[in-house]
Order: sequence, then C-alpha cells, then structure tokens
Amino acid sequence: MIKTISRTIQIVLLVCLAPPHAHTQDRKKSDTITTIPQLRAAIEKVLKNTKTPAVGIAMVNANGPVWIAGLGKANLEKNIDADSATMFRIGSTSKMFVSLSILKLAEEGRLNLDDKVRDLVPELAFENKWEDTDPIRIANLLEHTTGWDDIHFCEYAYNDSTPATLKQGLDFHPHSRTSRWVPGTRMSYCNAGPPVAALIIEKITGRNFEDYVKENFFTPLGMATTTYLRTDDYRKKGATLYDNNKPQEYWHIIMRPSGSINSSAADMARMVQFFVNRARVDTTQLVSKASLQRMETAATTSGARAGMRSGYGLNNYTSPYKGFVYQSHNGGVNGGLTDLSYLPGYDVGYVVMINAGNGAALDQITKLIRNFQTRELTSPTVAHDVEMTQELTDLDGYYVSLNPRSQNFYFLERLLNIEKIWTDKEGLYRRRMLGGDTTKFWPADGALMKSPETGMTSMVKTTDPLEGEVLHFDTDVLKRLSWLAAFGPLIVACLWALFMVSAVIFGIFWVVQYLMGRLAGGANLQVRLWPLLASLCFFGTALFFFLGLEDIFLRLGKVTIFSAGITVLTITFALTSVMSLFVVFRYRNEKINRVVWWHSTLGAGLHVLVTLYLFYFGVIGMRIWA
Repeated sequence: MIKTISRTIQIVLLVCLAPPHAHTQDRKKSDTITTIPQLRAAIEKVLKNTKTPAVGIAMVNANGPVWIAGLGKANLEKNIDADSATMFRIGSTSKMFVSLSILKLAEEGRLNLDDKVRDLVPELAFENKWEDTDPIRIANLLEHTTGWDDIHFCEYAYNDSTPATLKQGLDFHPHSRTSRWVPGTRMSYCNAGPPVAALIIEKITGRNFEDYVKENFFTPLGMATTTYLRTDDYRKKGATLYDNNKPQEYWHIIMRPSGSINSSAADMARMVQFFVNRARVDTTQLVSKASLQRMETAATTSGARAGMRSGYGLNNYTSPYKGFVYQSHNGGVNGGLTDLSYLPGYDVGYVVMINAGNGAALDQITKLIRNFQTRELTSPTVAHDVEMTQELTDLDGYYVSLNPRSQNFYFLERLLNIEKIWTDKEGLYRRRMLGGDTTKFWPADGALMKSPETGMTSMVKTTDPLEGEVLHFDTDVLKRLSWLAAFGPLIVACLWALFMVSAVIFGIFWVVQYLMGRLAGGANLQVRLWPLLASLCFFGTALFFFLGLEDIFLRLGKVTIFSAGITVLTITFALTSVMSLFVVFRYRNEKINRVVWWHSTLGAGLHVLVTLYLFYFGVIGMRIWA
C-alpha cells in the first residue's frame, strides 16, 4: 500500500475521508472457502494477524442479507464485543448519499446535473478563471472534476464538538476551492465538492441536508440508527477507533456530507441491498434505475468524453477484481476504514468496516469476501480482436501525473511517481519506475484501450486544453516527458542527498578540528559552514514534518512548533543555500583545500537548484496550516 515516499505522505495525510482505490487484479485461484463459517474463521484470523480490534460485515444478494455480523472488540479497554448493531464511521462512503439526493431532485425537475454552481449558490466563495467558458456544474462537484485542491490541513484539523452549519463549514476556509485546471477535464479527489452540492440541496429544498437525507433515504431504507452526528445511539454502540493501537478522539468533521456518517452492519446491509436491487426498496423505487446508472458512470472528464468507461462517477467508482467490475466507494477517518462494493448484473454486494487505520487488514478482508462472492460466477470473456495501431505504438515513453489531489505535495509526486509506458504487437503496458506492478491494456477502438481482464475501456489518448496530448487511465491523467525531464530532477535529488549526508559527516570532523585549533577561520571556515547550515536546515524541516505526522491534525493543521518550524526552516534553507553559493564564489581564489572547495561548490549549486525546484512548487515558506 505504501510504495514510495510520496505515497506514504498521501496515505498518512489523506487517510481521513479516504480517496477511492481500486482493488488490484488477483489472478490466483481463490482459497477453498465455500461456507460462511469458513469465511468467518478466515476473517477472524486476519483480525488477529493484523491486530485489528473489530470488523462490521454485511453481505447481501438480491433476496436479502446473506451474513451480517460484528466480530472482535468494539472497545479494547472495556472488553466490549462487536455485534451487528455496533456503529462504525464510514468516512467517504457517506458521499454516496449526496449524489443520491441530487439525482432524486433532478428526477423531480428541481435541478439538473448541468446547472451552474455559481447560479445556484452565488454567495459561495470559489475561484475558477475559466468560469465564462467552462463553468463549474453540479456534476463536477460529484465527479471531483472541479479542479479544486483537496481541503486543506486546517479544515481536516477542525474538531469543534458544536456542530457547525453546512454554510459555516464551507466558509471556514474557502481558499482550497480554486480551480487549478479547466473544470471538467481532469478528476482529482476533493472533499469540498460534495458539501457544496449538499448546500445546493439545502437551498432548493429549504431543509437541513442531514434531515433531507434521513427523510428520503435513511428512513425508507430502514437505517434506523444511522446518523451524521454523535448521537446517543453512537455513544452507546459506537466502536472505539484505534490508530497504532491508540484510541482516537471523535472527529467532528467540518465537511459532514463528505464523511461523517456513523452506521452499523445491520443498517449498512440495507444500503448495500438498495444498490444490489438497483435503487429499489421492497416495491418502492427511491431513484430510477437510469439515475443509478448515471451515478455509476464517469462522464465529465476529457477521458470519459473520449469514450473511457472506467473511473469515478457521481461518488461511485469502478473497482475491477478477477475480471468482474464492482461499483464501490471506500472511506476512512482516523482509526476507521470502510469499503462498500456491489456487483451489478450478479446481484451481490457487501460492506466491511473496521475500527483501525489498517489498510492491509481492510484489503485482506475485502479480498476474502470478493473471492467468496465470485467463487461460482463466470467473468466475461474478453476478446483480443483489435490490432495495435501506429497511433498507439507511438505512446512509448515516460510520463508523470497531472492531477494531484494535494497540490502541497505535488513536488514529491512529480519527482518520484514517474511512469514508463511501452507497447508491443499485443498491447500497451504501464509501470511505475520506482516500484509497482505492470498493468496491461489491449487495443479497443481508435485511441481507446481496454482491460484484458474486464473488457472495460480503461485508457484513452486525448487532448487537455492546457497540456496538449495526455493519457487518461481511470482517474489518472498522464503527460509524456523526455528522459531528461523525467529523471533529471531525481538524479539531482540523489546527488543532493549524498552531498548533505557527506556534509554532516565531514562537519563533525571539521568541528573537532576547529576546536583543536587545526582549522583556520575566515574563508576556510565559511566555505565549509554555509552549505552545512543549509543541509541542517533541510534535515530540520524533514524532522519537523515527520514528527508532525504522529498527530497530523493537531501538529500540522494548526500553528504549532511543527508547522511553524516547517515554514521558518524552508525559508532559512533557501537563504543559506543562496549564501552558500555566494560564499564559494567569493572565496574561489582563496587558499582553501581544493577538494573541500569543490565539494562545497557542488553542494551549494545543488542547494540552489533544489531551492528553485521547491520555490516553483510553493514549498519554500509553505504555511501548511493555512
């Protein structure tokens, strides 16, 4: 799950209201689990091996529940067992009810997915410099194609036990709502979009959003205790959440529509059943089948308009597994993870909720359930009936993503997440250069390519209005780079890291020599000192950041010694880097050991190059709490 430094930061930083992820394809034969008792035993083994306290499970088919259970401990300190009524926090799975509410109002003729957000909520602060030609529409909010950055650390850090209104939450810190590219071209997961859609629902209906969802969905579905708030039911039956075995404080999420729902396995079984039965509850169709199909369909990216069918719809995304394509949404808060998935056309679905921030545990449990549900099903046969064209074979090269979720950390993604794409007569292949599996695609039609496992068109070459030719893979947007542009920054970063380590090692000896009177001061000392100081400033920045990750909300989402330290030290790093270059140039003709001078000169040059890179991406002086 964590394969690179940038991925590490994304996982730690964004576990709250977690982004969607597709389960990896698994070609191995499933374990011989054919009964619910066997499945239960296997899941209990996962809980034990991963030290996950509890799990809530609901599995259904078209006829109703297959298995509903709570396993393990809802509270370790009080030794409370989990059961089917134990309430877990489902995180971003909550977003599905925003889309369902919008679709219901659209069916009633009270709004349209193509309505302009600016017309509906003119009082809401957001910036889109393409508004005249490419306005943000309701569908963009739900498909995460506004171009907005994800909500910022201070919004994640908000934890006032007095529930803010939806408008108050959106007004708290509107600065993240600035379109970074033309809306409706690239998907980038953003927790601000669904709350804006929820505000539109409130304006149109005159109802509080949570009350509207309860009346139109929770109550008809029979989700009796499900709630967006910390109710008495949750206080009595809520599972304690654990992160690294530490109990977590209840998080009063400022963007409630994006991730606040608390629910039990018994209630969530009814939600999964709703999707399995194509939006029908008993004899009542809560939304039309056509609306549900639209919810499952990505439509507002350039890739989708060019014919790609996999990806993120209206808070509902495709998740391939062994040739099958589940529709899903996962979610997470500190100490809690959820996966809700169902398999259209096969009438099965499930939800898994755990009270630990252990992604490996969730993944293992969901694979066990998917293996069980698909053990007797036959996946579609995919024909390899289209030949590779010159248009597709010309795609060989190195690529980098253009649609980061968190702009603050794109400098790492740009550096480390370089991908290689190559082709042969059979198809196209994609692999991350610094580790990762190879994904294969077969030609489909024109610039489209499909998954050999599912047959779903999952890749397309198209044109981005800002970047020109790009490739869309599900939710990823990639742009080709030259070899130098792809690996030049990484090579510089490696040389820079080697210099800093050597500077610190040499610095220890220089200090000893200076104290013993064997190292002269003046130019001889300054040439050594300034590059070393720049290195120490960077190491200090990294230290503050990684210490901040231990309690990311409190330490980095507010003004603290950690967040302020990052701001001050990045500025100090830039200043000492420039000073380093000035000093080595100034004293280039002094009587200084040439090896020392060249070592410091190389280091000073690398420091300045890195400073320019970090300055370009907004890292120098970054106020991570703002």
